[in-house]
This record gives sequence, C-alpha cells and structure tokens, in this order.
Amino acid sequence: MPLAAVCQMNSGPDRRKNLDSARELIAKAASLGASLVCLPENFELMASAQEKRAQAEPLGGPTIAGLRDLARALGVTLLCGSFAERSASEGKIHNTSVLVGPDGAILATYRKIHLFDVEIGDGATYRESELVAPGDDPVASDTALGRLGLSICYDLRFPELYRRLVRQGAEILAVPAAFTLATGRDHWEVLLRARAVENQCYVVAAAQWGEHPGRRVTYGRSMIVDPWGTVLCQCPDGTGVAVAEIDRAALARIRRALPALDHRRLD
Repeated sequence: MPLAAVCQMNSGPDRRKNLDSARELIAKAASLGASLVCLPENFELMASAQEKRAQAEPLGGPTIAGLRDLARALGVTLLCGSFAERSASEGKIHNTSVLVGPDGAILATYRKIHLFDVEIGDGATYRESELVAPGDDPVASDTALGRLGLSICYDLRFPELYRRLVRQGAEILAVPAAFTLATGRDHWEVLLRARAVENQCYVVAAAQWGEHPGRRVTYGRSMIVDPWGTVLCQCPDGTGVAVAEIDRAALARIRRALPALDHRRLD
C-alpha cells in the first residue's frame, strides 16, 4: 500500500538551515517508504515581511530547483508546502505551493487564495495581505497515490474551496500550514477531520511547530486523516515525520457506501 508522509518543521529566518532540515526530513520520509512527502507552509523561511520580500525567489529559483533534484534522486512526489515566490505586484510576494513529481517535473503550482488578516489576541498581529498577493484558481493534479487538491493553511476555513477541488476529481487534500497555537488548539484537528469527512477525501496536513520570529508560535500536530475522519498518524511536538497508508480502494468503498457527494444539491 502506498505511503504518504507529513514533515513537521520549526522554520526560522535562516534559509540554509531551514532547507537543510527539510532535506533531512524528506530523506527520512523516503527511507520509511513514503512515495508522497509533504512539507509545511513557509518551509524555507519564517521571517519578517521585510525579509520575506527581500528573499523571495521566482518559481525557477534555487530553492525549488534544489528540491526538484532531491525528489528526482529519491523517486518521491514532493509537495513543497509553500514558499515566498517573487510576484509581479510591486512590494508583494505569492505564498506558493509547488507539487513536484518523482522525475523532478513540476506537476502543479498553487498560490494561496485566502489571506490571514486577523487579530486573535495571542500577542501577534497578522496582516498577510500587506505582503502577499492572493491567487485566484483552485488547483488539483494527478499523482501516483491519487488526485491531489492543493490548499494552504487559512484556506482550511473555507469549505467551498474543497468542494471545487472535489469537483476537479480530488481524492487527497493537501493542507500545508503554519497554524497559530491559539487557533490550532481548538480548530486544527476539527477542521481537518471535517474537510476529510464532508469531501470523503484523505487529508495530508504538514505543519510548522514551535516559536518563530515576531512573537509567532505555531501549533504543529501534523497529521494524515482518512476519508472517514480517522486520524491515521500525527506528529508530536518537535520536528519529525509521520506516515500513513493511502488506500484508494477504501476511499472508493466509502464513497459507494455513503454516496453523499452524489447527493449534493448544486441548485
């Protein structure tokens, strides 16, 4: 049975250190037999808006190029959770997820649609739209484990996006994230399991964990959830990897036995 892996990271302002950690975790996941490996949001850089703006790279820059080489060397499908992509909008970047195939080819690119502009009382202020230009289009792509629908972090709160992805044939939903500690404790698992149940999909959610610059603290608890809403694996506090099976036959049985997707009233 094919395995998927979620990699939990504690990224900071040192890109080289972050990428070294990412490579180690990807290699560990591959050694455990994972054929789909997922990194979290902001895997390459958790830093101030000024630093992210200054260090943003194009899609063809060294960060993604190096991970394409690694995916090819290990023979894995790699979800580069999200990175700071240089944007044509002056002073802005994109928060971009890149799906890389086992041959190193880019299979899909998704730019985060829903931007995190909130005040949740945790001591930090979040104004993602001041730095990030939003994307417009839902994106799904075929992989060896099934059709994968892409999303990033705050997107998780918008179920209509995932309905669009299911209409595009998604069987697995990816949610790379840097969920805050304050919201993560109450909402992270609940929302991930809800998206899995209502869309009858696997959910693979790689997350940031711990303290970061700017008084930011993330929740962690990276996990994989099956289409019945069962948490199959979860990372404890700290950096690490968790793996679980992706069983497309079980997914198909659930969709046949409880054909809720066929019962939707789209009118």
